[in-house]
Amino acid sequence: MFTYSTRGTCSRQILFDVDAENKMHNVRFIGGCGGNLQGIAKLVEGKNIDEIATILKGIRCKGDTSCPDQLARAIAEYKKSKENA
Repeated sequence: MFTYSTRGTCSRQILFDVDAENKMHNVRFIGGCGGNLQGIAKLVEGKNIDEIATILKGIRCKGDTSCPDQLARAIAEYKKSKENA
C-alpha cells in the first residue's frame, strides 16, 4: 500500500494500491469530507492511474489544490518511487 501525505487540504493522507496493470485499488483518504472522498475512491477503483491523474490534476478547492488534485500528485509520487526502486 502506498501512503501519501497531503498538503493544503482537509485530508491528511491518501492510501492506495496499484496492481501490475497500473490500476488503482483500495483508495482511502484519512481526514477530509467523508462522503465526497468515499465517492472519489469508488469512482477511481479499477481505473488506470495515468487516466486518473490526467482527469484530477489541477482541480482547485480552497487555495491552490484539492483532494482530487492531491490524489493526482500522490500518483505522480507513486510513479516516481517506482522509477527510483
